[in-house]
Amino acid sequence: MKYSKYHALGNDYLVVAPEDLAFELTPEKIQRICHRNFGIGSDGILFGPLPSKDARFGLRIFNPDGSEAEKSGNGLRIFSRYLWDRKLVKDAEFDIETVGGRVKACVAKSGQSVRVEMGYVSFQSDKIPVAGHSREVLEESITIDNKTFTFCAATIGNPHCVVQISEVTPEIVKKYGSQLEVHPYFPNRTNVQFMKVLDRGNIQIQIWERGAGYTLASGSSSSAAAAVAHRLGLCDSSIVVHMPGGQIAIEISNDFLVTMTGAVTKVAEGLLSTEIFE
Repeated sequence: MKYSKYHALGNDYLVVAPEDLAFELTPEKIQRICHRNFGIGSDGILFGPLPSKDARFGLRIFNPDGSEAEKSGNGLRIFSRYLWDRKLVKDAEFDIETVGGRVKACVAKSGQSVRVEMGYVSFQSDKIPVAGHSREVLEESITIDNKTFTFCAATIGNPHCVVQISEVTPEIVKKYGSQLEVHPYFPNRTNVQFMKVLDRGNIQIQIWERGAGYTLASGSSSSAAAAVAHRLGLCDSSIVVHMPGGQIAIEISNDFLVTMTGAVTKVAEGLLSTEIFE
């Protein structure tokens, strides 16, 4: 298997083209490939470009636990850079179809910056989904290990639980993130962001990514958290999201269409040995 490896603010993915894969990407194989000790090591696999009826390129996104993600902001930026490196796209805008919907992307600064129109954010429980009656899930309570948090839920093609907190630390994310991911409120599991609003134009988040765990950066998490901060009236429509891996710029329209801009770095190209599956 030939692969290319990139990272977007420390969130790393392998990109694999269909013609470079000689075996089926089963959950077990994905887990081994993404393993930090027994495989190449990554936060997931981007499989494409694939045919699409509705877009120029199709893409499937796999988490390191073998499950399939609907959408990934960092993954989409990385895949866009991969297409640019392969000279499949130039500077003009193009579209990509994911399980979580179609997005528009544009590569700039010699590939080092990518803008992605992520889609519309919804806070409706039946779209996210969140258990219970149909409603906007804003500033509700959730209890984990006898500790109660205030959270909002959102979807931008994949589910998010945004927890407001006064101080954001890796320790609190690692302690509660895995339990929030699988809480009964979230039938399809959820991504989790612990968020602190810094001012009208800046928020800080730490991330527990569904199917991946503690993550240095996430584009869809940045989009969801920024949208929540704006929906609650805590931030304006232009927001810089600060994460351990770096910063992403978010723009939110009046109808909550989110556009994300951030960096992408190429790491390596390589050839996987099937010996790792033995």
